[in-house]
Amino acid sequence: MTRQFFVGGNFKMNPASRDAKRALIKTLNDASLDPNTEVIIAPPALYLIPILDLLRKDVKVAAQNCHSKTSGAFTGETSPTQLVDAGVPYVILGHSERRTLFGETSAIVAEKTRAALDAGLRVILCVGETLAEREVGRTQQVVEEQLQVVVARLSPEDWSRIVIAYEPVWAIGTGKVATAAQAQEVHANTRKYLVSAVSSAVAESTRIIYGGSVTAANCKELSASTFDSKGFQELNGHVGTQADVDGFLVGGASLKPEFVNIVNSKAA
Repeated sequence: MTRQFFVGGNFKMNPASRDAKRALIKTLNDASLDPNTEVIIAPPALYLIPILDLLRKDVKVAAQNCHSKTSGAFTGETSPTQLVDAGVPYVILGHSERRTLFGETSAIVAEKTRAALDAGLRVILCVGETLAEREVGRTQQVVEEQLQVVVARLSPEDWSRIVIAYEPVWAIGTGKVATAAQAQEVHANTRKYLVSAVSSAVAESTRIIYGGSVTAANCKELSASTFDSKGFQELNGHVGTQADVDGFLVGGASLKPEFVNIVNSKAA
């Protein structure tokens, strides 16, 4: 199965002005983008609806977060049903900044994921380890623990609307980047986990993207992984190599013109 390449741009709490927002959108609207790549951008909630009106239709929009409830006395929150009503198709959940700065546990992320899917959203589900966890060899254990609580809340059919974003916390906004080999290893092992936790069909079809200081300078190397995913091949009966890096979730570089080069990193 060929998984469609996916590139998302997480603007976080940027840009700082409406003029800067318009400049970003103009860059995307004027660019030649690889038609074989699914592209989304995730602006601050304040700009979601204006950007939907301004943005070219082949680029989708995502919210950076949502609540697990459809309505109620939750000041400052946005419900998944409100996002669907506004025409927003995607939401990012479980980003490390939500986990570390705002205290979101994996259980909360799983609850939000269930609510988002029930409302009709697609989910970019973020997982990843800290530097301390990587240094003691707990990377895959952490990733699987973060996924396990979500798996328990989902049916196999739900995974068609999930994109997993592996984002090592130590590489987010630091300038440090996982090597292509490191990214491939985690992605391949995560796909093997999905085989045992859900099904081989879900494992093969679910896109697993990489996030962590992705730039125009390193995107081609990261997206051209040709390492031997032997464990997955044995389960799937495939012969040869299988690239498991299905795209990127881009932070700072999504605010720059180089984002176009990242989108086009798989183009011939």
